[in-house]
Amino acid sequence: MKKVKMPLKLNNSYLTFFGIAVVLFWIKTYAAYQIEFKLGIDNNMQKFLLAINPISSALFFLGLGLLFKKRAKLAIIIINFILSFLLYANIVYYRFFNDFITMPVISQMGSNSGTLGDSITSLMTPFDVFYFTDTIILIFLALKFFRKITENNRKSYKIVLLFSITVFLFNLGLAEKDRPQLLSRSFDRNYLVKYLGAYNFTIFDVIQNIKSSSQRAFADSSDITDVENYRKANYTPPNSKYFGKAKGMNVIYVSLESFQNFMIDYKLNGQEVTPFLNSLAHDNNTFYFDNFYHQTGQGKTSDAEFLMENSLYPMAQGAVFINKAQNTYQAAPAILKGYGYSSAVFHGNYKTFWNRNVMYKALGYDQFFDAEYYDMKPENTKNYGMKDKPYFEESMPMLEKLKQPFYTKFITLSNHFPFEMDQQDTDFPAGDFGDTVVNQYFQSAHYMDQALEQFFNALKADGLYDKTVIVLYGDHYGISENHNEAMKKVLGVNEITPTINAELQEVPLYIHVPGVKGGVQHQYGGEVDVRPTLLHLLGIDTKDYMEFGSDLLSTQHRDWVAFRNGDFVSSKDIQVNDKCYSTATGELSTNPEECKPIDTKVKTELQMSDEIVYKDLLRFYKPSGYTPINPDDYNYLGPKASKNSKH
Repeated sequence: MKKVKMPLKLNNSYLTFFGIAVVLFWIKTYAAYQIEFKLGIDNNMQKFLLAINPISSALFFLGLGLLFKKRAKLAIIIINFILSFLLYANIVYYRFFNDFITMPVISQMGSNSGTLGDSITSLMTPFDVFYFTDTIILIFLALKFFRKITENNRKSYKIVLLFSITVFLFNLGLAEKDRPQLLSRSFDRNYLVKYLGAYNFTIFDVIQNIKSSSQRAFADSSDITDVENYRKANYTPPNSKYFGKAKGMNVIYVSLESFQNFMIDYKLNGQEVTPFLNSLAHDNNTFYFDNFYHQTGQGKTSDAEFLMENSLYPMAQGAVFINKAQNTYQAAPAILKGYGYSSAVFHGNYKTFWNRNVMYKALGYDQFFDAEYYDMKPENTKNYGMKDKPYFEESMPMLEKLKQPFYTKFITLSNHFPFEMDQQDTDFPAGDFGDTVVNQYFQSAHYMDQALEQFFNALKADGLYDKTVIVLYGDHYGISENHNEAMKKVLGVNEITPTINAELQEVPLYIHVPGVKGGVQHQYGGEVDVRPTLLHLLGIDTKDYMEFGSDLLSTQHRDWVAFRNGDFVSSKDIQVNDKCYSTATGELSTNPEECKPIDTKVKTELQMSDEIVYKDLLRFYKPSGYTPINPDDYNYLGPKASKNSKH
């Protein structure tokens, strides 16, 4: 009788090598989950899922190596290295952004890699070699103990593939039980990694991006109807007390890089860190909003610009500036063209950073003064470009030449992670909180504060101050949750709770309108709310525009702020990771359903904004009285271009 040959044998050396690779990879990945990522594990089910979710990915991807016959060992080692590199890239990215890399982020790196070097290296440590030790061990085993192997592995791979799919479906079933609609409610990547794993998340991300890329092709004019109806139902009318009070005035926006609101009035060893910004916060002639939040996603500074300019939310993954720069927009610079405004951006970095040279054309900016217009000698630059003091000094002559009224934006750079200062630029002391990044943050924030005072004095000296609306805003957080140990000392608390973390997303917003009384404003707001607030001050009603902001000065201003991951803050409740907390006490709400009404509004609003951005719906919509712009009409040719060139 002929003996039946089993496709899978325990003594198969390829399978032994494969099994060792799977086990080593699982141990390394699980260790990374525990050491590097703050995934918010709440129950035993989530602990179990975190432990098993690397297994299906390891079986599937490393199992591909079994298809390569005599080169299976090499294939497994290469696949292991690629997966290890992906894991490590996520670790380094997470150390600052508390987020995971997505496909759009990878495309952003092509645009921004030239200036990211210092930030990336500061996030690496010598101990990181651990995340590649399994690759090193596999190479050693392949050379020492698995040199001669001849088995065919195709049938073995079929069993491995079937097993990997079974494990994944088991994982997904338990995940859906613990968190229903996990894949459809994908605002928060932390959830997807916690339940499915970093590698399965990457596959999901690829699928989602393919899906989003196809949305524009299948969109038509009828898709804007639901958004338009929602917008009309949620329009916030202007406050008659302030409407038109800044009519015809110039506008200057200043982006305060990485500046968080806890720094206002903060003293380090008895010294005010930001005395100038503190004075503005207490100036009755300036509106200062002390419950104002950034709402950025993975695009950070560029997301803040997008929110402020368009009153739309950024993308859940990647950055609009990179991934949707070809869309049609109806941004503030384009709107103001119809009212005789010229427009310009001043930025001490090169125009390709964040794809600004393309995106600014879509927004309707007439001119873009980038690094080519500045003296970029070494003593004037650091990290991401021009230091703030020489940047403002060299910007003034260009600003003074602009046709008035103008709409302009200044993007500061010095207060950027990792916040290290050149010794000659500051004599302000560093903090002493046991964390170099946090310690240096106080020095760079003080330097920025001095630069801002210098800029305001220059505006006053040339007469622009008295006829210009000045808007200062923090673009996004500077200190991430990875520095919470030091932040406990900074804030003088025993624990950084979920609600404190949410409140640390507060950034300052100042609006100075010549001749208009201001003062401290306690209403809750976010970056999406600034455009309607500004346009109403300029006497332009925004009721016909597709926007999701609510005029901060309106008597009907809403009382909540949406974060890009679906969480929110309000004067009564704060939602973090789908848990409802009391704003007053920071404790879990006794009624978990209390957050549901706002939660529903937040999810609806994010979805509506995504409809506009992903489907490019504004190409089907023309507001009353608005003249569409053509991005091809703009050319940012640099200082050597002919004065007759079209801008």
